[in-house]
Amino acid sequence: MSEGSGGRRIVLRADDVSVVFPGTNGPVEAIRKVDFELYEGETLAIVGPSGCGKSTLFNAISGLLKPTRGLIEVDGVRVDDATGHVGYMLQKDLLLPWRSVMDNVVLGLEVRGTPKAEARAVAQKLITAYGLAGFEKAKPATLSGGMRQRVAIMRTLAFDPTVILLDEPFSALDFQTRLLLQADVARIIAEQGKSAILVTHDIGEAIAMADRVLVLSLRPATVKALHEIRLPKGERDPVALRADPVFNAHFSEIWADLEIPKAA
Repeated sequence: MSEGSGGRRIVLRADDVSVVFPGTNGPVEAIRKVDFELYEGETLAIVGPSGCGKSTLFNAISGLLKPTRGLIEVDGVRVDDATGHVGYMLQKDLLLPWRSVMDNVVLGLEVRGTPKAEARAVAQKLITAYGLAGFEKAKPATLSGGMRQRVAIMRTLAFDPTVILLDEPFSALDFQTRLLLQADVARIIAEQGKSAILVTHDIGEAIAMADRVLVLSLRPATVKALHEIRLPKGERDPVALRADPVFNAHFSEIWADLEIPKAA
C-alpha cells in the first residue's frame, strides 16, 4: 500500500484508465485516461452527466470489466486479481427472498468457507450494532426498503473488504428514506474504518457522504474536476445540510463543472 499527499495511504489507484468498445460504425471510446486515488478511510464520490460512462468506470473499478488501457489496483494488486478485496452495494439489494436476515448477512462468508459459528458471530455483531436485533429470522419481504438496504451493507461488511463500491444504492428508495440511509450508511462505513467509492447522479448525496467528489466529463469520460468537501464529516445531517451555506456552495461548484447534454 503506497502513500499519497500528506502521508495518507492509498488503498485503490486508477492509472491512465481507458475503455473502448467495438461499435457497428467503429470503436466507441467510453473512458479516456482517467486517473484518481482512493485513500484509507475515505469516501470518494463520482458524479457526471447522464450517459458519461459512470457505470463503465464502476465495472472497471469492480474488476468486472478489464480496461482497454491502464490499470486499477487495490492494495497494490490488480483489481481483477484482488479476490475479496472489493465489496459491492448495488441499486437493488439483491437479498435472497427465501433466506432470513441472518442467512443473507452470512452469505458471502458461506461462499468463502468460513465456519458457520464464526460467520454467524460476525453477522450477529453487525445486526446488533446497526439496529436490526430481533429481526434475525425475518424474511426480506417483511422489511422496509431502508431495512433491506441495511442488510445489504451488513452482508458487504461481513467479509471485511478493503474497498466498498456503492452504485447508486439509494436510487430505488423514496426521498425521505434515501436521506436517512445516506446518513446511516456513511456512519456505518466510517465506524468500520472502510474506504468507499460512491457512484451517483445525485450531487446532494455525493456532498453528504463523501470526502471528495470527482466530476466526470461527457463521454468519453475524463476527470473534469476534483472537489474537497469542506464539511465536518461526523456532523453531516443530510436534512440540515441543505440549509448550510457551505453545502450550497459545493453544490453550485459541482453543478458548474457538470456538462449537461442539451435536449435535441
